[in-house]
Parts: sequence; C-alpha cells; structure tokens
Amino acid sequence: MLFVDNQETIDPKLNLAIEEHLLRNVRLTEPVLLFYINEPAVIIGRNQNTVEEIDPDFIRENNIHVVRRLSGGGAVYHDLGNLNFSFITQGKQDLHNFGKFVQPVIAVLGQLGVTAVLQGKSDIFVDGKKVSGNAQYAAAGRMFSHGTILFNTSIKNMLQAINPRQLTIESNAVQSVRTFVTNIQEHLPEKMDIMQLRQALLDGIFGGKDIPTYPLSEEDWGQIREISAQRYMNWEWNYGRSPASTIQKSERLSVGKVDTHIAVEKGHIQAIKIYGDFSGQQDISELETQLIGLRYDAKTVADALENIDLTVYFGFLEKEAFLNLLF
Repeated sequence: MLFVDNQETIDPKLNLAIEEHLLRNVRLTEPVLLFYINEPAVIIGRNQNTVEEIDPDFIRENNIHVVRRLSGGGAVYHDLGNLNFSFITQGKQDLHNFGKFVQPVIAVLGQLGVTAVLQGKSDIFVDGKKVSGNAQYAAAGRMFSHGTILFNTSIKNMLQAINPRQLTIESNAVQSVRTFVTNIQEHLPEKMDIMQLRQALLDGIFGGKDIPTYPLSEEDWGQIREISAQRYMNWEWNYGRSPASTIQKSERLSVGKVDTHIAVEKGHIQAIKIYGDFSGQQDISELETQLIGLRYDAKTVADALENIDLTVYFGFLEKEAFLNLLF
C-alpha cells in the first residue's frame, strides 16, 4: 500500500479532485491510502437533491462549501475536526465489502482505547453512536472506499447545515438519515489532536514501519486542478444535477399571505405558482413567467428581481422578504 500526502490541502473541491485523480488517472497496482481534512463543507451524495439537504441561509452566512461527491449515500458535514480517509484499489472485487476497509480503522481506535464496531453495512459506531459513515464508487476497473471520522466536529453546525429549514419538499432523491452522532475525542482515554489520530492510523495501517508514498508531482497537481474546475467547482455538478423536486413555502408577509409552489429540475425553475390574498395591479402570472428558467439560486433570482417592480404584483413588498420566502 502507498500513502498519498495531500500537502495539508483543506479545500474540499481539491481534495475530492485528488481522490478522483488517484482513481482514474494514477494506474497503480498497489492500493493507495489518502487522508484529508476539509474546511466547513456539506458533501452531497451523488444521487441527492442538493436543495433538499442544506439550509441555504446557514450555508451562505457561514461560508460553507457545498460539493457533490462521486459516491452515493447521504449528505455529510465536514470541518477541521473531521478526518476523512480513502482507500483506492485496483479491481472491483471488494465493492460493497465495507468491512475490509473499516476494520483497520476500528483496530487502531481499539489500540487507542476506543471500542468501535461496524454497524449496518458501512457505519462505525462507538457506544451506540455513529462516528463514521462510509461510501464507495467504482470506475474504469478501479474503486475507492472512503469514510469520515468525527474527531471534534461541531455537531451544532452539522445539524444546522444539513437540516433544511421547515418547508415541504417532495422528490425521489435519497434523503440523509439523521442519526445520533458523537466525536471520537469524547471517548479517548488520553488527549490527542486530529493530526495525532491521523499519525496513529498511519502507524497502525502500515504496521509501524516506514510508510511508502506516492508523491504528487506537478503533473498530478495540474490534472487535479483541472478535475476540480470541471467538476467540483461547477454549479451544474453541485446543484444542477439534483433530481426533480417540488418546493412549497407559505408565509404571511406585509402584503398578506403568500404561498409559493416551485418545480425545480436540474437546479432550474421549471414552473412556479404564486397564490395568496395580496392585491396587485398586474396578473401574478407575468411575474411567474419571468422567473421560469432561472437557476434556483438566491443570487440568480435576486439579480433578476433587480429589473422587476414587485409592487405591481403585490403592492408594497420588499424584495428581500420575497427572496426569503422563495429560499
């Protein structure tokens, strides 16, 4: 097995690109191990509806990245207290064999005094609470199995970032399962930091011997940056790929009750209906028509509203209040 040092990169758009590069472009016969820590981010499962998984206000106010990954499963929250590991291997024979990849982690946790177990097909639990979720992806005759390790993650921020505000959303996407979670740090008999945990995992996985590495070259980094730009920095991948959904919101504003039904497909508004007991001079359908086709994104809609006089449809209504209703 070879270890890949990501050179302390904490940008999730780059770290996911490193992982994809090692999967698709680095054709090694030996297994590869990658660790990475990300800035605050919500990492969306491949088949999920991004809008359904996040609180956009909390995400925006706290500068949290939103990035879709290659593997399926539910949305997860990353921050500087979360250690991520990825095993990249040749062949697909271990696809769905999560035990093979999590057992080394479980063994090291045991050596550190933390009793951890594989629960279900792919989660690591400690004292009945989840500390690690895992997922897999295969392509071009290779696969990776990757997972999270909650070390001292902000559970409060996690729950706020990946729990949408109260609204009705219907779609056929996979919703994240909300489970009770805990941090490894709370269960360690002796204090350590996240980098010491990383080193303990390296020592345990490589048997305390010299750790063979695959150093990332300038050519590797060039391909990594290209993958990041084309996929993980791309709005169409992170949001636009979301399954079709219908979003319904209703609030009593200064002009009266306003009820919106928005059909979103591939991240764009396909249809919108606005109901309520407000009174305007012009037919509300004119406003609806101007919103159809826009990205379902607060900034995009806000820019469009700059050239629209809402008072002719609602009476006096602040644009910010209308935007807050839509998002």
